[in-house]
Amino acid sequence: MKKLLRNTLKFLVPLILGVGIFWFLYSKLDTKEIFTILKSEINYSWIFLSMFIGLLSHVARAYRWRLQLRTLGQNPTMRTLTNAIFGTYAMNLLFPRLGEVWRCTYVSRRQQMSFTQVLGSVFSDRLTDTVSVIFLTVVIFFLQMPVFREFLRKFPTIEEAAWQTVTSPWLYIGFVFVVIFIIWLFSKKTENKYVLKIKGMVKNLWFGFNTVLKMKQKYKFFFYTILIWLCYFLQLYVCLFAFPATEHLGILAALALFIMGSISMGIPVQGGLGPWHLAIIATLALYGVGENAAGAFALVAHGIQMILIMILGIYTMFSIALEKKNVQAEEQPQMDHKEINVLP
Repeated sequence: MKKLLRNTLKFLVPLILGVGIFWFLYSKLDTKEIFTILKSEINYSWIFLSMFIGLLSHVARAYRWRLQLRTLGQNPTMRTLTNAIFGTYAMNLLFPRLGEVWRCTYVSRRQQMSFTQVLGSVFSDRLTDTVSVIFLTVVIFFLQMPVFREFLRKFPTIEEAAWQTVTSPWLYIGFVFVVIFIIWLFSKKTENKYVLKIKGMVKNLWFGFNTVLKMKQKYKFFFYTILIWLCYFLQLYVCLFAFPATEHLGILAALALFIMGSISMGIPVQGGLGPWHLAIIATLALYGVGENAAGAFALVAHGIQMILIMILGIYTMFSIALEKKNVQAEEQPQMDHKEINVLP
């Protein structure tokens, strides 16, 4: 009962937060004008192009992850990896961050390998994304400093929260504690099964995490990383050309939108619903785009990617079911052959 309640809260609390922010934003806008824009002012060919670029980003992520898993001695098929990536994003629409756990479980069972090693590879995958976001944010911050300053002036609580996090002593105390604990863990000689289990998990996590450093084709890994983030940027950038109010905005404005949207996705809300719209609408306002046009843009640019994720999630569900059916069909003749062999 407690587990059911906890899982329900994990689903409902982020959803309520996201829906609340979304409702607060759009309750202040003119919905009639937004529907007029959606109905008659959008060039949907750019929108479909954005969806296609979004699909390419997921496939590129699967190719990049395959490089890491090959370093671990595994060679999963692209079908398995695309199922894992597509399913990850679909799962995250239900429970934030659940997708990463699901894809580790799916691939570890499919490849019959350690869950924690797969999890370690996912950690390095996500760490690469985090470093990419930080790097892009710093570069674009200096290129578009007036825009970011104006954004922080309008939303001072964001700046305060970020500053409090960076200057909090608990952040550094926690980091030091973790380091000391790991050093103690591996220096202590014990036969305690729980300690040994934790040591094994840490070793597997590091083994999986270390794949980026150990892989032979590092240039491919960085190529796919650039390709992934280029696709992420382009799927938002091409949407600007679909709206009369945003088609005049240049690449720097698109980069500012992209970074603010990427940062907002760090808030654990299903699909970024609410925080992403807030970041995009507020940033577009700094470039002189009207609030209703900005609201229509955020609604469509976010909505098409959610539709894409749902379509890919449905595809993954059928693909995995068909995959299981094929495996069972291959195993059945082998079982029948064994039964025949044991007959006198």
